[in-house]
Amino acid sequence: MANSTIEDRDFQELADPYRRELLAHCYRMLGSIHDAEDLVQETYLRAWRSYGDFEGRSSLRTWLYRIATNACLTAIDQRGRRPMPSGLGAPSDEPERPVVASPEVPWLEPVPDAVLGADAADPATIVAARESTRLALIAALQHLPARQRVVLILRDVLKWRAAEVAELLDTSTAAVNSALQRARAQLEEHAPERDALAEPTDPAQRELLERYAKAFEEADITGLIELLKKDVVWEMPPFPEWFVGADTVVRLILAQCGPAPGDIRMVPTAANGQPAFGLYMRGGDGAHHPYQLHVLDVTAEGVAHVSAFFDTTLYPLFGLPERL
Repeated sequence: MANSTIEDRDFQELADPYRRELLAHCYRMLGSIHDAEDLVQETYLRAWRSYGDFEGRSSLRTWLYRIATNACLTAIDQRGRRPMPSGLGAPSDEPERPVVASPEVPWLEPVPDAVLGADAADPATIVAARESTRLALIAALQHLPARQRVVLILRDVLKWRAAEVAELLDTSTAAVNSALQRARAQLEEHAPERDALAEPTDPAQRELLERYAKAFEEADITGLIELLKKDVVWEMPPFPEWFVGADTVVRLILAQCGPAPGDIRMVPTAANGQPAFGLYMRGGDGAHHPYQLHVLDVTAEGVAHVSAFFDTTLYPLFGLPERL
């Protein structure tokens, strides 16, 4: 019993430092923070049960990644990919038409920056983490076959050597290189053109975000349209309809929501290395309740993309209050 206790303690001390990066890895694979958290728990349970048989032929980190990756591959086989509305079809040109939710679709989920937080002492690490969890990239990864997704994440995001990836996947280096080429080519087809995203610390971005929140809170449609790029994209899981163009988006908001000044309050947060807001809508009780989580792509020309998630179960993950 004593030896078992010592072994358990050794495992926890050695394995715990990898928990956050494994969570990021599972999230990139699955596109769901809820699923990623479940599979990291499963990974640690499997590893703890097998720790006595761990022979050290690879590093503990590689061994944990092997367990986590295999768990993710099984989950993808069972659950399929998680799309965004823009990955399912053409945009709608009828913003006044009532939208219909598709809750049966396993939609992509955003992830709080705080959950995957990079080392604040290393600016390069922060930039890399932000780029590798950007919502558009996670959505594009969902289009890749599962094993190609693994290879691309391990090689291009985590910078593993081809031989290390081959060992993890029990395959050859040539097969890894071939899969990486195919994955890169397919990713180019599905990844949107990358605008130059404004830096989070840019004073101009902070001002734009303040104006964005104020426009919603004051129901200032004229002010809002000035902040949106002309070709802005607006999508809102679990509704499969999505929209392109500032004029169309404003028509959508007026037709589907039609807020009055004071109906909405915006609480800033951060998701996928991007600025975000918890949008609260005033209810019949006079309080403001969770309604949408906005994740924004902000460029020097304005807001280029708004992903408005209606899944209010995400609010606690972001540390957002239940009501205002």
